[in-house]
Parts: sequence; C-alpha cells; structure tokens
Amino acid sequence: MAVIYDEKNGIFSLHTVNTTYQMKVDGQSYLLHLYYGQKLDAPMDYMLTYFDRGFSGNPYGAGLDRTYSLDALPQEFPVLGTGDYRNVAFKIKEENGCYECDLHYKSHEIQDAKYSIPGLPSAHAKQAQTLRIVLQDERLGIEVTLLYGVLEDCDVIARSVQIRNAGGSRVYLEKVSSACLDFLYGQYDVMTFYGRHAMERNVQRNSVYHGRQCIGSTRGSSSHQYNPFVILAQADAAENMGECYGAAFLYSGNFSAEVERDQYDQIRFVMGLSEDQFSYPLEANEEFYAPEVLLSYSAQGLNRLSDNFHRCVREHVYRGKYKNQVRPVLINSWEACYFDFDGDAIVELAKQAADLGIELVVMDDGWFGHRDDDNSSLGDWTVNEEKLGCSLRELSERVHEQGVQFGIWIEPEMVSEDSDLYRQHPQWALKIPGKAPIRARNQLVLDFSNAEVVRYMFEEISSVLKQGEINYVKWDMNRSLSDIYSEAAITQGKVMYDYVLGVYSLLEQLTSEFPDILWEGCAGGGGRFDMGMLYYTPQIWCSDNTDAVDRVRIQYGTSYGYPLSTMGAHVSAVPNHQTGRIINMDTRGVVAMTGAFGYELDLGKLTDEEKDVVREQVARYHRLAPLIQNGKYYRLNNPFVEEYGAWMVVDEKKEKALLSVVLLNIHGSMPVIYVKPEGLEAAKDYRDTATGKVYSGAALMAYGLPVSLALGDYQSYQILFEAVDEKEE
Repeated sequence: MAVIYDEKNGIFSLHTVNTTYQMKVDGQSYLLHLYYGQKLDAPMDYMLTYFDRGFSGNPYGAGLDRTYSLDALPQEFPVLGTGDYRNVAFKIKEENGCYECDLHYKSHEIQDAKYSIPGLPSAHAKQAQTLRIVLQDERLGIEVTLLYGVLEDCDVIARSVQIRNAGGSRVYLEKVSSACLDFLYGQYDVMTFYGRHAMERNVQRNSVYHGRQCIGSTRGSSSHQYNPFVILAQADAAENMGECYGAAFLYSGNFSAEVERDQYDQIRFVMGLSEDQFSYPLEANEEFYAPEVLLSYSAQGLNRLSDNFHRCVREHVYRGKYKNQVRPVLINSWEACYFDFDGDAIVELAKQAADLGIELVVMDDGWFGHRDDDNSSLGDWTVNEEKLGCSLRELSERVHEQGVQFGIWIEPEMVSEDSDLYRQHPQWALKIPGKAPIRARNQLVLDFSNAEVVRYMFEEISSVLKQGEINYVKWDMNRSLSDIYSEAAITQGKVMYDYVLGVYSLLEQLTSEFPDILWEGCAGGGGRFDMGMLYYTPQIWCSDNTDAVDRVRIQYGTSYGYPLSTMGAHVSAVPNHQTGRIINMDTRGVVAMTGAFGYELDLGKLTDEEKDVVREQVARYHRLAPLIQNGKYYRLNNPFVEEYGAWMVVDEKKEKALLSVVLLNIHGSMPVIYVKPEGLEAAKDYRDTATGKVYSGAALMAYGLPVSLALGDYQSYQILFEAVDEKEE
C-alpha cells in the first residue's frame, strides 16, 4: 500500500519506491509534519519536541500548557491565525476584514486512484493512491481538503488543496499555497533558476539563511525571470551524492516559492499562488482548487532527483499522441524570412526541407489579417489569402505534396489595437477604465478570465485548423500581463487566476478537438516553460536565443527539472541573430540534438557542404532520438563555471550511451579536458561506434575520458558508446 494510516497514533505514511512522507494528527487535532526522506517504516513522532518558548503563543485548546506552540511545531498546512508567525500557506479574509483562521483535522479518505483537479493540469496515473485529509474551521465554516497523490514509480508525491466555503458568508482567499515542507534542522541550500528573455534558467545556489528568500512571478505567466521549480539541497549535496528535495509547480501564471529559516533554525518551504493581485471571493457553497505541486526526494544527489522529475513528466504529465513518440524534425520559417513570405516561399522551403530529410515545415507569424509586422492584426485569425496567393487548404496541400508535414504559428491570448476584433470588442482587452494601457510589443492582452472570450477564440482557432491538414501548432505569448481589470469580473482579485484557467480551458478544448496535432508551447521562448503547459503541449520552445553556446547553459539549467524531450531546440543561422556569434554547423547540431530537434534558418542560403551536414544531422538524430528522448540524462559538469559543457544520455539497459561535449572557450596551450561518463555498467565494455575503440565501463566512470583539443572556436564532440557483446570479447 502506498498510503497507510496508523489509527492508534494518528499517523499517515505515504510510501514510494524509495521514499516516505509522514504526518500526524496530534492531541490538539492539528496536522503536524513528521518526516520526508528515505523509505522507512518507523513512526517519526518521537522527533517532536515541546518547550516553553518566550513570545511563541499557545492555542486556547492547549489550556495551561505553555510548551505547545504552533510557532515552533512542524506543520502540513500552516495558516494565519494560529500563533504561528512564520511564513504560512493559507490566508483568508472575512467580510469584516478579519484574517484569522484555525484549521483542525476533521476526516480523511484513502482512494485507489490519483485525484484530478477541475480546470487545472495535474499528474495522471493508471495505478496510484490518493489521500484526502479534511481540515475545518468550525467558526468560519471553511473546509480545506489536502490532496496527496502518490506516484510510487518515480518517487513523486503530488499535492494540491481544495477549499470549500461551507459557511453562510462570503470570504476572500488572500493566499493559497499548494505545498509546505517543514524541516526540523539541517544546513540546506536553495537552488533556483533565474534569467531573462533570451537567457532563461540560469542556476543560482545560495545557503538558506535566517529570514525569507522568495522567488516568483507577477507577470501573469510563470516568466523568463524565475522558473516555478525549486530545489532544496543539503549543503554538501552534488550531482551524485547528498540529500535533496525538488518542487515543481504545475501552473503557468503567477506563483511564489518561499524558504525561511526561523528563530529555532528550522526551515520552512512553501510553494503556491502569488499573493500579489490575488484576493479570490468564495461565496457560500463555492469551491476553489489550488494548482498542483510535485514533490520528490533523492538521497543520491541531484542527478537522481532530476531523473525522478524526468520520468514523472514523461509518464505522468505528458498526454496524447506524442507522449512517447519521437517528434518530427522541423524547419521554422521565422529566421528564414520573418514576415516577408508568401505561399510560394513556404512551398519552396518545403521542397528544400524534403531534400534534406526534414519532416515538418512551420509557417510562423505573418499569415493572418494584414500582418506584415508586429503592430497589427492579432485577434484577426483570418487567413491572408492575398499575401499567401492561395487558401490555407491549398498551401497545406502543396506543402504535403513535397513529402513534408505542415504547421502554423498562433498567439491567441493577444490582441492588436489595429485589429477588427479590438474595434468590435475593446472591452475584451485587459485595461483599466480611464487609464491608458501599458503596451508591450504594441499589443494588448485578451481577457481570458472571461469565458465569452475563450469561447470566441476556440471558434476562431478551430475554424483555421479545419481549413487544411495542420500537423503542428506553435502557441506563443509575447508579453507580460498588466492593467489587470476585467469588465466581466465582479472582483478584480480573481482575474489573474481565472485568466490562467481560461488559457487551460482553450488548450484543453483545442488539444481534444485536434488530437493528432503536435502542439508546442512558447512565450517569447522560455517565458512559460512549466509543467502546467507540458500537460497540454509536450514540448516548449526553450528560448528565443538559439546561440549554441548560450543554449548549452540554458538547456543545462532547464534539465534540472525537465526532460530533454520538452526542449524545443534548433540549429539556426550564423552570425546568430541574438548574439552575432559564429559557431560551426557541427556544434550547433550537437547542442540542438539535446532537445526536440529542428532548424531555424534559410535553407536556400546553405552551401552544398552545409546541406550535406544537415542531411547527416537529420539521419543521426533519427538514429539517436529514442535514446535522447527516453534515456537517463546526466549532467557531467557545470558550464556556468567551467570552459566546456558535457552531458550524457544512457538507455535503460545501459547498452547505449551518448556523450556530448562542447568547448565554450579556447586558449593557447590549453590543458586537456577529462570528462567522467556516468550511468554505465561497470562490468561492461563499451565501443566508440565511430572509432571502434573499446573502453571499460568501470574505467570510464572512475577516471574519465580525455577530450582532444582541436583548434578553432566552439568545437564539439559527440560519441555514441555501445556495450560490447560478450561473444565479441
């Protein structure tokens, strides 16, 4: 059993293959957190301690016992109003302005299935158990159900919260977090993944100090600036040693992740919705659902923790046709021609792609309305047949006649002021009455908190997708939200949350209506790279920055929480359009093959030699794609601090392994680089398939492999090892 309840002691234990999560209903009917770590069967309530501490209040129910204080005890769902002055997971406001709440255990239920969340993405599983624990504030009539879904196979515990107003008066939810972890002691670092547009998910690791450390987003999307994935690692934890905990938020909007070391050296981690511009009214008998957090623990270091999340995404977050399929190699028209194209240009690109073995041509921005730049027509999803010189159906047929698939770009959440939609429905844009709106990229944001807008956009986009055989859609979002005001909302404090639900509603409808389409998420590249989007789109454009050197670092940071198959990665033109850097075609290919592979350049400008390289890369990727997409991934070094990047993917049987190395700098008389492979079978020998040279698996992992230093900038090396059959030896 994954979920076990010890009725005598009031202890709940959640077990995965390698971990245990434990909590207890105590004598005051509060739900206390006991343990999360390596798998064990012992009750851990002996770890609780009680002392009379000054200025730590005592609940009224504790009577004269001054040693009992929630200001010092570890809790599952700490709330404002119980005398706990640390960071809390839940704040509620009454109509009279009072913020106090006091939740006590009421009941629980164990179910033989993984819970789901209405209107929100959540991990799914054919075999799983759910624990539901109901907490109640009798005075307010508020019931909070804590949801725990145990995904045993990948050592992941999913958490969410359901809130029901069983009282007679409206209340306002001011803070709702989905998960809290309390640590009684320890020296931990917090790892976060910060960045900016075109340089997302840099790695930052800091000691957890006294006070609160917080990351999050108030931009309406999970953001380029901070990713909703956080790691707490013991101070000495490294890739292959030490304890670490990971938390991933399945949500694509505003979020907050906070860690605090308190006055008694205890550590609390809380992840959930951002409090900014959030004040959600809950009427009598209404319910609210918090987005899901996935938690995982590793006792064997960061690589194992990443593997837990990678397996969870592939098996329990991905859905649909492309869940386990290798995705087609694509060519996107954007950097080939930007807005300057017609139907003939797209067909010509398809002819060139077919000649090189590329399987999918994507027509990017500029095919609709009267859009020849980024100043107009968002919202007018009408095919510009005059520009294309044909209908979308005719263009799709012509592309398919070349032997390749056809895809398009859309940005359904946005509207241009110069558009028929805005002229007809200006009230459908988020903007504050009497205030000139903030523009970004000369576009406004449609009010997706308004169900009428979502219904309209479904009709418009689905109408386009029915006009021809569309095999792929890139869903983009190119600005942050501002001017948060919806004419359709009674209370503006619910708009940001309901906006994301509107996005999910449209995604659910479209992916259900068109199940054979490969959907790729995008928000100016990696501005909405989160597990919420991966529930609907099995890959996300990793960054608008296609520079291979920068991508080594971007994809390194991304890999901590997300598998390689999530990362849209393309070979682009040089000089690179974002950095001006010139990198050879081989290295650009090695880096792009680390993700969902494709190209972003003008194929007509390639030399014959470069075309031969592309043919070889496409053929190589087809051979390697199952290994890259489903193999176990290892970070072999840190490219943020070293002058090279190295990584490895190993198949489940440890019979094939792909080693990739990219030099990020070159110097005179440079020392030899030695790379230590990981994940091989020590008892096996492995052959370099290019040179035929055979190596001991034990030797490679113990002492490494020297990398030859060829002259020139940004050289790369890709070695495929195959286990030597015993009969060959």
